[in-house]
Amino acid sequence: MFAVYAESFNAESPLDGLVVGERPDPIAPDGWTTVTVKAASLNHHDLWSLKGVGLKADRLPMILGCDAAGYDEDGNEVVVHAVISSPDWVGDETLDPKRSLLSELHQGTFADKVVVPRRNIVPKPASMSFEEAACLPTAWLTAYRMLFTQGGLKAGDSVLVQGAGGGVATACIVLARAAGLRVYATSRDEEKRTKALEIGAHDVFGSNERLPVKVDAVMETIGRATWEHSIRSLRPGGKLVTSGNTSGPHLDNAMLPHIFFLQLQVIGSTMGTRAELASLVQMLDATGHKPLIDHTVPMEQARDAFAALHAGDVFGKIILTR
Repeated sequence: MFAVYAESFNAESPLDGLVVGERPDPIAPDGWTTVTVKAASLNHHDLWSLKGVGLKADRLPMILGCDAAGYDEDGNEVVVHAVISSPDWVGDETLDPKRSLLSELHQGTFADKVVVPRRNIVPKPASMSFEEAACLPTAWLTAYRMLFTQGGLKAGDSVLVQGAGGGVATACIVLARAAGLRVYATSRDEEKRTKALEIGAHDVFGSNERLPVKVDAVMETIGRATWEHSIRSLRPGGKLVTSGNTSGPHLDNAMLPHIFFLQLQVIGSTMGTRAELASLVQMLDATGHKPLIDHTVPMEQARDAFAALHAGDVFGKIILTR
C-alpha cells in the first residue's frame, strides 16, 4: 500500500529520512480493526519522529502520522483516536504508563490503511468533512482536555492562549470561544494576531505584552519563552495548563514565589481520552464550529507538507488526503 514513512533519523535535517513510497498492507490482530484513511493531519510529533525523538531506530521503517479519519470495515465514517493503551488498561488512557501514540510502537496513519484497537474509533458526524475530522485526534483533543478537563473552565471564565498559530493554540482559541469564555491570545507575528481575532479571540497582544486583566487560566505550549508572562498573567488561584515546550524545556526563572504566594496551579496535560474525543466531536457538531485548516495536499505531496510545517509558516492544520 501507499505510505509516508521514516526510514532514518536526522536531527538537523529531519526531512532527509522521509520516504514517500510503499509499505506492506497491515494485518489487524484480534481486537483491532482496519480503517481506510481518507484524510490525515500533520503534527510536530511527526517532525520530532524524523529527528529520532520518541522513536527508536529498531522500529524503523515507521509509517508516520497520529491523526486520521476514514471508513471502518463496515463502511462507517470514523475518526481514529491516536492513544494506544495497554489491552488490560481501564480508565483514563493518558495515565497508562505504557501508552503510546500511533507511529511510535504501531504504524501510523499516513497510508492507505491503518490498524487500531476497535475501541479507538469514534463515529464521524455528517456535518464534518474527513479533512476537518482529521484535525481532531491530537492538537484539538489536546486543547479540549487542557481547557475543560485539566483547566476546568466554564462559560464566563477568562483564558490566555500563548502562541496563536500553532495547532493546539489555534484549537484552544476556537474551542474556548465556542464554550463562552473570554479569550485573550498572544503572538509575536502581527498577521497571526489578526487571524486569532478572526477565529474567536476577544483581544490579542504581542509576545510578553502585559494584559489589562488577570485571567483565570493560561494555556501554555511554548515553555521557556512565555513562562514568566504566563505566571504573571494569572489571577490569585489561577491555573497554568501546559502541554508542550516548543521554546525549550528548561526554565530560566520558574517563578516559584509567585506560584506559592498566589496559590497558582501548574497542571500538566497530555493528549486526551477516547471519551473526550467523542465529546469534542459532539461539541463541534452541535456548535457548528470548524477546525482551522491551513491547507490540504494529496498524500503523494507529503514532503511539501512536511517542509511547510518545518518552516513554521502555518496557521491551523496541514491535511494530507487520499
